[in-house]
Amino acid sequence: MSNKLNDDLKFQASENTLGLNPVVGLRRKDLLGSARMVLSQAIRQPIHSARHVAHFGIELKNVLLGKSELQPQSDDRRFLDPAWSQNPLYKRYLQTYLAWRKELHAWIDDSNLSPKDVARGHFVINLMTEAMAPTNTAANPAAVKRFFETGGKSLLDGLSHLAKDLVHNGGMPSQVNMGAFEVGKSLGVTEGAVVFRNDVLELIQYRPITEQVHERPLLVVPPQINKFYVFDLSPDKSLARFCLRNNVQTFIVSWRNPTKEQREWGLSTYIEALKEAVDVVTAITGSKDVNMLGACSGGITCTALLGHYAAIGEKKVNALTLLVSVLDTTLDSDVALFVDEQTLEAAKRHSYQAGVLEGRDMAKVFAWMRPNDLIWNYWVNNYLLGNEPPVFDILFWNNDTTRLPAAFHGDLIEMFKNNPLIRPDALEVCGTPIDLKQVTADIFSLAGTNDHITPWKSCYKSAQLFGGKVEFVLSSSGHIQSILNPPGNPKARYMTSTDMPAKAEEWMENSTKHTDSWWLHWQAWQAERSGKLKKSPANLGNKTYPAGEASPGTYVHER
Repeated sequence: MSNKLNDDLKFQASENTLGLNPVVGLRRKDLLGSARMVLSQAIRQPIHSARHVAHFGIELKNVLLGKSELQPQSDDRRFLDPAWSQNPLYKRYLQTYLAWRKELHAWIDDSNLSPKDVARGHFVINLMTEAMAPTNTAANPAAVKRFFETGGKSLLDGLSHLAKDLVHNGGMPSQVNMGAFEVGKSLGVTEGAVVFRNDVLELIQYRPITEQVHERPLLVVPPQINKFYVFDLSPDKSLARFCLRNNVQTFIVSWRNPTKEQREWGLSTYIEALKEAVDVVTAITGSKDVNMLGACSGGITCTALLGHYAAIGEKKVNALTLLVSVLDTTLDSDVALFVDEQTLEAAKRHSYQAGVLEGRDMAKVFAWMRPNDLIWNYWVNNYLLGNEPPVFDILFWNNDTTRLPAAFHGDLIEMFKNNPLIRPDALEVCGTPIDLKQVTADIFSLAGTNDHITPWKSCYKSAQLFGGKVEFVLSSSGHIQSILNPPGNPKARYMTSTDMPAKAEEWMENSTKHTDSWWLHWQAWQAERSGKLKKSPANLGNKTYPAGEASPGTYVHER
């Protein structure tokens, strides 16, 4: 059972990683306001409430008589233990909970609240009912079995883990054993060196492992919200290593982890730093331009850079790959329910006063957006079962958080508010207005079907904003597994299509399904745009930009 739970936690880790949405903020007072609204609705509509209480009573009678047909959803992993379906007491306990939860949601659905308030009500009810799930109590059959198997040691271990988390983790259950990995020793180990550093970034060049390389290099731009080594996580999950095996000269940006001294860094600061990096890559490789890859907020940064280059008439980027990047920032997630002008301004004010937005604060907000996957799973594992937090590289990376400077956070909030990239000249960076229709570089845009952080339809709409030829690819995975998708996974699938119709649904209907990883499809696309093969360089860097510290550099270690 313990191994099964551990595998489930790893699966959830892969599907639920920090995205951009929490930067817009989710205030406790908004949640409390919605909770008050739900409670006052019971008083405002007493007959309606009484009807649902009666309906719950009827269902409760069926539960007690063993006639209820309620059961958890097939994909709900919390109730996999056989006791929930086979033990009469546990079965009634579970069905009572399911009946209560179902009736609360039906009650709010049938109320006379506005559609937005109904959606807020569902969110608050979910928070409450998921917190009170039978699996989160000491009566959880897996916890009871574990208690007797260990002679009570699991309870003592669980209390010890709880005490540690209260002291060191802000009272949140630890998602990972942070002592199990070391960046540069077990993660981010592909051979390379820092060939350039400015205040904002380090540029890492990786050592070629083939006799020949393509003329045109690839520059990878990670999100500012996470550290770069997601692209070089472990030897079997390293996109950097995959590129090197396929004759690509590979460079990756490692962003500095800002402190309040860097509070004034905005989107233009990052773009100016990236322009320097592009010039260094071309100087080292002798290529007149580069191919780029940007993920999530790194994709937004790359897109703004290409818009800036188009505005000043420079063609330094030949082709751009966007991974799980939303440029059309119309919010359609749960956080959008609580986003208004006041919330956005409060979020900006908070980070401006602090100088930065702390990554751990973003992670905490995001965890409460998906509490079953990111809180209660670990509550059960760490405290009720007394297990150590999982040892998993993706979770380690996701918990190795960074900060956002206040000005950049403010820029992102303004983008959420005004959605400027969908309109010509609505966004200005580095003194130039941006019109994405003027960006004619080839675009490879990847999204994930199960990605709730950057939904695939939003990625599709975003890919249509450019003026060049676009290849859209849909991977059958979530946010992080869309990036970490090495070949050889028998479950991996992706879809392609040569057309880009206006509607995403139409694209999906006419798409072709493929087995294995999209990396293979992308590699062929990239090779066509990487120029001829030439002899691999003997050394990293050049006379002007000599190789410095070994990869993963110094910025990645900053706390």
